Amino acid sequence: MKKAVSMFGLLALLFAAISFAAIHTHADSKTMTWKGWISDSHCGAKGMSADHKACAETCVKSKGASWVFVDTRTKKVIPIENQDAIKPDHDLGQEMILRGHLTDKGAVHVDTLSKTGAA
Repeated sequence: MKKAVSMFGLLALLFAAISFAAIHTHADSKTMTWKGWISDSHCGAKGMSADHKACAETCVKSKGASWVFVDTRTKKVIPIENQDAIKPDHDLGQEMILRGHLTDKGAVHVDTLSKTGAA
């Protein structure tokens, strides 16, 4: 019985340490700002235009694509971690300013999105 209690305590301690490390790593991520376009994963950088809005919505809703961010300067396509941060009616078809941080997987976690003229 003592072994079971000790093992349970050890596992609880290990779980707590891992959880703390994950929270600590996320909190230490540096917030960055980019200027670019929201596109879909099928079209990537080709989606950097106002004309692409309807196509991007269709690809994400019907064809299994996901939202990505395309940096205006570098044309680099970055997956978006929190897909629910994208509001198609507001965020597509125009250059946006994204504030967020890169995850360990190379995706961007969106904190805020604003129109380039509104920032």
